[in-house]
Amino acid sequence: MKLNRSTDMALRIAMLTAASPARTTVEELATRLALPRSHVAKVVQRLQRLGVLVTTRGRSGGVAFAEQAGELTVGLVVRAFEGDGEVVSCEQPACPLVAGCRLRGELRRAQAAFLAVLDGVRLGDLVDGSASQILLSLGAPPARNASLGS
Repeated sequence: MKLNRSTDMALRIAMLTAASPARTTVEELATRLALPRSHVAKVVQRLQRLGVLVTTRGRSGGVAFAEQAGELTVGLVVRAFEGDGEVVSCEQPACPLVAGCRLRGELRRAQAAFLAVLDGVRLGDLVDGSASQILLSLGAPPARNASLGS
């Protein structure tokens, strides 16, 4: 099963904000993840409605990982962004095999198994250990050399 671009972006944004101790901006997220700003803004809004992110407007505002969001599952985010659709559509166009087909049932079973695995992974699990430092280094400006003139 391939995730759509918005789902991929949502998971990346969730991981980066979970790893970051400070608020960030949509612009910073877009830059650090090399994603289009307008698309990041839309994904951030959806993640905020899901309770994954907290957004604050204004000059000192920004985006932060919600306090309890670490307990939310990857499965929840995937369902919210992918919807409840099936892996394959048997109705559009109408498949002549639908009456005796076993494939649709097996694909449903595979999709349920896929989501069941993701339901066992908390967003907080994605940033445990060294993953947090790797995430925070993404797109970060290079460290300034202190021995160079200030």
